[in-house]
Amino acid sequence: MPGIAGIALHKAVPASGLGRLAAADRDFGSPYWAYYWLGGLALARFVLDRPEVVAGRRVLDLGCGSGLVAIAAAKAGAAKVLAVDIDPYALAAAALNAAANGVAVETVHADLTGGAAPEVDVVLAGDVFYDPEPASRVEPFLARCRAAGAEVLVGDPRRAPLPLERLRALAEYRFAETDSGAMRITEVFAFD
Repeated sequence: MPGIAGIALHKAVPASGLGRLAAADRDFGSPYWAYYWLGGLALARFVLDRPEVVAGRRVLDLGCGSGLVAIAAAKAGAAKVLAVDIDPYALAAAALNAAANGVAVETVHADLTGGAAPEVDVVLAGDVFYDPEPASRVEPFLARCRAAGAEVLVGDPRRAPLPLERLRALAEYRFAETDSGAMRITEVFAFD
């Protein structure tokens, strides 16, 4: 895994069978979870470098995709890790990846953004501000999590519509983008 030694993920490649799966299931959608996303890479690196952020704590990986951030949190000593996504295929990938890495991660199929803050100590949100529509739901949800006492960390390469007025930069990393291979700065922020 680029920049993250010790974690292996199943990735989408031409022989992976995702094309056949998509053709067989009209609800398949786009497999966003099958690729590395920069914010997730940064959050995973951050919690592995600073295990005290998650060690012994209840952690939520919001929009977990392949489970990279959840796996990193489990490896860093989180007491419990919830990997949540709205895509059931992402959750299947996250469960497979957690098993391949020898960690326990509870997968939950849900859209939490419309509800109350869950009972967790840390919320890790990688690449959740990629589009205005989900961002309009995610920002108030993260605010509710903060108000309930959770520490909220966001990983993002400064995509619009990132709410910079609510964020405080904690760390900066350089990773190669999946599609172009170009190096891009990606940051981890505290959501205040």
